[in-house]
Formats: sequence, structure tokens, C-alpha cells
Amino acid sequence: MVKQKSVCVIGAGIAGLAAAKSFTAHGHKVTVLERSGDLGGVWEPARSYPEVQTQSPKELYRFTGKPMPANYPEWPKGPQVHAYLTDYARDYNLIPLMRFNTTVVSMKRREDGLPGWTLETRDAAGNTAQETFDFVAVCTGQFNERKELHHPGEDAFKAAGGVILHSAEHTDSSIVKGKKVIVLGGSKSATDIAVHSVNAGASAVTFVYREPVWRIPYFIGGLINFKRILYIRAQEEMFRGWGLSALSRLNHAIAKPFIWANWRGLEAMLKTQLKLKKCDMVPEGRIEDGINCSVPIATPNFFPMVADGRIKAIRGTFDHYDGKTIVMSSGQRVEADVAVLAIGFTLGVPFLPQQYRDKLIQDDGQYRLYRVIANPDLPDMGFVGFNSSFCSVLTAEMAANWLVRYADGKLAKQPTAAQMHADMDKMLHFKRVERPAAGVYGGLCVAPYHFKHFDELLDDMGATSKRRSTLVEKFTPPDADAYARFLASAPNYKAEATAA
Repeated sequence: MVKQKSVCVIGAGIAGLAAAKSFTAHGHKVTVLERSGDLGGVWEPARSYPEVQTQSPKELYRFTGKPMPANYPEWPKGPQVHAYLTDYARDYNLIPLMRFNTTVVSMKRREDGLPGWTLETRDAAGNTAQETFDFVAVCTGQFNERKELHHPGEDAFKAAGGVILHSAEHTDSSIVKGKKVIVLGGSKSATDIAVHSVNAGASAVTFVYREPVWRIPYFIGGLINFKRILYIRAQEEMFRGWGLSALSRLNHAIAKPFIWANWRGLEAMLKTQLKLKKCDMVPEGRIEDGINCSVPIATPNFFPMVADGRIKAIRGTFDHYDGKTIVMSSGQRVEADVAVLAIGFTLGVPFLPQQYRDKLIQDDGQYRLYRVIANPDLPDMGFVGFNSSFCSVLTAEMAANWLVRYADGKLAKQPTAAQMHADMDKMLHFKRVERPAAGVYGGLCVAPYHFKHFDELLDDMGATSKRRSTLVEKFTPPDADAYARFLASAPNYKAEATAA
């Protein structure tokens, strides 16, 4: 018999919803703590910039038990994604489990010696409280704490009427109308905001970036949906993964010239399609060396707007503010009314005691997590949604299904602490030495190894069905309905409440 646990899910974004659903489905008592006033995480309207939309097509950005509405476009907008997540929470009766405007301040091991953690929380009024749980699922993800960036002269810039916003604070398009706008950053959010500023009537738009990066258009060559090239197992197998057999290594060596030609062909196509030479934005590195979760989708019209001058692109970064002028690292001066800092987020778990953070996060920032989900040195705890990817809803849901079984000792291949440590050592070596691109975001990115990651999780869970037909499996993207069947083939159980 599995004993019912009191489970705290920290965060009500995609990962929090997946964790809450998985733990309740297995009979546990769940409380979801969310510091903001609404669910959705990055899709919460209060932190979404205008015209934000998914990078992945809707069939790759969905839960297994719920397709996105048929009338949604292939790349849904932010309000549509938020509505979908809200409907999902209602479908599985998760909203009554949520406590909004509740921040986890700190946590410590239970003082009564029983498994679990005591969390200190703070509500919107500043009142603090303590609550004990048997298990904690951390679902705060990689887009939790905004990065801050300050430069000399910014107070005078603001005093003169200038506005400085983090991209997550830029929620009102009217703020850029008729204004000189500078966007700092190289992510998709940066290019999205630059294009939107042009369309919203900004008088001038400047895009400031450190170095050009490969960006993938929604349709490669204008014809082929990128999911049919970059989201398939055949393409994934062009990358040398971890734990390869001698035969697999030999096959990679034999295929190396063909793989090289494949990537050079893709680069040539992207240079032509996106007018990278005309924009003076041809990346210096090879595309295959940098494919991971940081590879952005090319915002439609971004490169044409750079090419025709509607967006002025400057390579460099901010040095300081001088009145209503921003001086670049090159010395170039640009007048500005609004500066949008699309500089991303700080990865971390600030509420975790330092002694446990030291066990979790290595000196070089790499996370020590088995299957990118759990660490035996952090007992009665796991992480959902930290296994980010190009299909992050599915990866979060797979992690949640794995984690509940791990917490209950019900994995078909329940790992020992020694096995987990050995595997984490292997993966850290892979990310540091064999494929450094896999070390971005603290090593918390499973792209481009989606299928390999899913295979491992399903195997751990004891799923008896793990693959579609050979050709479909090889040449089509991950299918959420297929993974619903695979998950259903794993042994099921339900925790039972015990008498107090």
C-alpha cells in the first residue's frame, strides 16, 4: 500500500499544473502555492508582453489529456495559451487547490524527524505562516526571477522621462507609440518586442545584441514547418547523445560527412531565407554546435525590418545613460524614450536552504539532477519543468508522472542513491566535455534529445508501450496523444489515506 502524502506544489505555471494533476491522480493531497495572483506562469497576462505567442506549434505545446482548441492558430497567442491552461486546471479541479499571492520565503526539514519539509510562506499583506508537507514539488522553472541590469545614469534617464522595463513588465503596447524604443537582448522576446514596437507605431526602434545567433523560421525555406525537421527522431539521432554503445559511435563516425552536409545545407538556406548577410547578422559558430533551448525562433518580419532599416541593429551592449541618450559599449549614441531589457531570468531556488542548494547546484552553475528531476541528497523533493525543451508542456508532464512514482517508490526501475549519483556524474561530464551546448541554463535543457529523454522516463516507469510505428516514430514530431497511451501502459496505483 502507498500512503497518501500531503504534497506542496510550488508554482502554478505549466509545470505546477502538471505536478498537481499527477499527484492528485495518484491519490495524494495537494496544495499549490503561487506567488502571483493568477495561474499560468510565463503566460499570466500580468507578465506577458504584447503579441507574445508560442515558439512551438500547438500540437507540441499541449498536455496529453487535452488538445488545444481546433480554432486556435498553429502558434497560439499568449491570451489563448492562458485560457487553455485555465481550462485544463478547471477540467481536473485544480483551482480549488491553489493559494495565490503566497510566496515561499524559506523551507527546512521537519523538526519532528518525519519525512518532509516545513515551509515559511508570506501572503500579499505580508503575514507569514509555517506549514509542513510530506513532499515538495518545485515547479518554479527557469523563468522565475527577472534578471536585473543597471548602468550609470539610469536615474537621470528616468528623471528626464525615460522608461526602463524588463520584457516581463512590458504589457502595454501603448507605451511605445510615437516613442524612440531600444530593445536590449538576443532572445525571441527581444525580436518580438522590436517587431511589435514597429507595428505599434514607435517613431524609431533600435535592437541591441551581443552577437548574432542562428534563428529558425516557422517555415524553413518558406515551405516546410520546422517541426518536421528539428522535432523528429531522425534529426535527433544526428547528435551524439550520452551512453552510446561502441556500435552507435561507429555509426556516427561513418555518417559524419553526411551529417556535416545536412547542417551546412540548413545554414545556407537560412542565410538566404533570412537575408542574414544583408542584415550583417551571420552567426560565427556552426548551427549544430549551439542547438539547445536557447535557439530562438525567428520572429516573422524581424530580418526584413532590419534589412530595410525599420529596425536599426547594433552589435554590443549598453555602457551608460546620458540624459535621454543611451551610450553603447562601442561609443555609439542612441536617443531613447523607452528601453526594454529583454535579458531573461535568473535561474535559482532561493527558498532552499544553502546546504541543500550546494548539493543541487555545482560551482559552475550546473544542476545535479537525476533525469533532470530529482537528487537523493534532497529527500522528499523533486523538480518539475526544469527539464525544459522545445515541447515543454509534454516534458513537464512526463517529469510529473515520473516524479510521483519516484516519490512513492513505484518506479519500475526505482534507482538507488548510488545509481543516481553515478548517472548524474555521467551527465555532468557529457554537458561539460562531450557537448558543452547541453550545459546552457544550468544543464536543464533536454533539447535536442527529446525522444531519448522520454524513452528513459517511460522505461523507468515501466511503460509497456513506448514507440509508434517505425517510420512514424522516425520522421514525425512527438505526439501528445501517443504519449498519453504510453503513460497509460505504465503500472497504475492509488495512494490510500491512513487513520490519523
